[in-house]
Amino acid sequence: QDKNFSEEDSDNIDWDTEDELEIQDPPFSSCRDLRTTGQHAINGDGETSSSSVPGRSQFIQKFLVMGFPEESIAKAIEQNGENSDLVLDALLTFKAIEDSPEEQPSASPHLEPCINSDDSSSEYNENFLDDVYEEDSWSSDSDYCTNAAKQFYLKEESSSLSEQEQTLLCLANMGYSVEEVSIAMERCGPEASLDVLTDCIDAAQKARAEDPYLPEDVKPKLNHISNGSVGYKKRKIFNQSCESKKQRAIFDEETIRLPKPMIGFGVPTESVPAMVQRTLPDQAFGPPFFYYENVALAPKGVWDTISRFLYDIEPEFVDSKYFCAAARKRGYIHNLPIKNRFPLLPLPPRTINEALPLTKKWWPSWDPRTKLNCLQTAIGSARLTDRIRKAVEAFDGEPPMRVQQYVLDQCRKWNLVWVGRNKVAPLEPDEVEMLLGFPKNHTRGGGISRTDRYKSLGNSFQVDTVAYHLSVLKDVFPNGMNVLSLFSGIGGAEVALHRLGIRLNNVVSVEISEVNRNIVRSWWEQTNQRGNLIDFDDVQQLNGDRLEQLIDSFGGFDLLIGGSPCNNLAGSNRVSRDGLEGKDSSLFYDYVRILDLVKSIMSRHR
Repeated sequence: QDKNFSEEDSDNIDWDTEDELEIQDPPFSSCRDLRTTGQHAINGDGETSSSSVPGRSQFIQKFLVMGFPEESIAKAIEQNGENSDLVLDALLTFKAIEDSPEEQPSASPHLEPCINSDDSSSEYNENFLDDVYEEDSWSSDSDYCTNAAKQFYLKEESSSLSEQEQTLLCLANMGYSVEEVSIAMERCGPEASLDVLTDCIDAAQKARAEDPYLPEDVKPKLNHISNGSVGYKKRKIFNQSCESKKQRAIFDEETIRLPKPMIGFGVPTESVPAMVQRTLPDQAFGPPFFYYENVALAPKGVWDTISRFLYDIEPEFVDSKYFCAAARKRGYIHNLPIKNRFPLLPLPPRTINEALPLTKKWWPSWDPRTKLNCLQTAIGSARLTDRIRKAVEAFDGEPPMRVQQYVLDQCRKWNLVWVGRNKVAPLEPDEVEMLLGFPKNHTRGGGISRTDRYKSLGNSFQVDTVAYHLSVLKDVFPNGMNVLSLFSGIGGAEVALHRLGIRLNNVVSVEISEVNRNIVRSWWEQTNQRGNLIDFDDVQQLNGDRLEQLIDSFGGFDLLIGGSPCNNLAGSNRVSRDGLEGKDSSLFYDYVRILDLVKSIMSRHR
């Protein structure tokens, strides 16, 4: 259905990281009894360590220069080893804990809460769903905690850091290493401005690059530009990024107001106060029937534009939490009848414990969730789940409210479920398939990686929801249908029609992802479909001549269905939420173009 969002954002998140890499976290240091005093490392038994004292002292010194207390540095190294990023992450966490107004636990040496959410913890619930989970491109690589923690402290309203520490984080987000930053701060002084520090680092990089005695493999790689200042370029990019984020923040805040409850023209599990009526404009009537889907929480004006291009039909906004155990807020514009709908049977489980009964045994009383949030294209990392385990295990009985809130925030954000004592885990692909209404192993095998499975599923229809809307077509087409499926994804529309018992005579599927096309082809063969499946890879190449040939060959289409990419509409896209003018979401206009062509060609044939 949607293209995968793969552009690099200012947080340096690798959207395409293979999930296998997520569990390859660096091992934590085992030196629990190691304490650092001054220039020497002393073991718990009082003997001087045989490790390299000068090297360790230099490692400590760069954090002292940044203004962190020596005791905190020692504790961070004890917990994380001599890994600069992990130590910096831990130091920032200690800083946040120290500045928290709440009473802190007296002894929790293993508590390492990584505050990696860009949203206030009090904003979760419905607003959390609105702002965070209507997207398709969250990253879950193993470095997410470190990068997100840095981003968290850059937010003025959430930051408790000094001006010097915020300068440090700005430089880190501009791509400079911890070593470069610490040396520059030592040379220029703690009060040096951002410009002075970047110029200092720039000059040092150039000197190293031009040093004839320095081996080539350790020289910095400089991207030379016209004014000769790499630091200037990084500052310019960083400032532009900040400015664009401010503009997008204003843009994002102007989202439309959605109905509550979000049940559209009715759902099978909720009663509708009065009989819903709607009147379609004359030009909206088929053939063919058409059905368009996208994220409900698009920027202001987007759904008005979509409606205007689709015959001014009122959108039907539905949250799939009324059909299954996971939320999925979507808007639908269609010219289908709305009376005499019926759901797929058996009705799917509608709570987490019903859908995943093995989790009930381990579910803590302080986790009130009964529904999962919108299912994503990525999952929480192994490092994150390990942090949560350590955070909960640090206390006998229930953890304090501060820790509970941190754990709940992460569980909601990444749809983590309890799978053991103090253990959470992301959903498995087959569990996501079940929640979305697909058959078991729909995306499994055939050379498809786990990462591709999550991405494909995260961009799909929720089958039970779509099938409820399409159910009115069963009596209209007792002899089967011809379907034009645009942005087909993994075949959510085809699966819904098949499960409704509607025969698929001819399906023209247009999907750019080869992985997804293979999934649909495999499903078609495994379900012994007797019709014809014709696939194309690009909607932009589907022109009038091709459509004319297809319509001539089997007499036209009964249904045109699809949802264009939501990459530039989704709330979590912090990089290019450009609305329908965005690179990917502008493909909506190809949906309109193809619908108009099909209607025109079929009217001529009549």
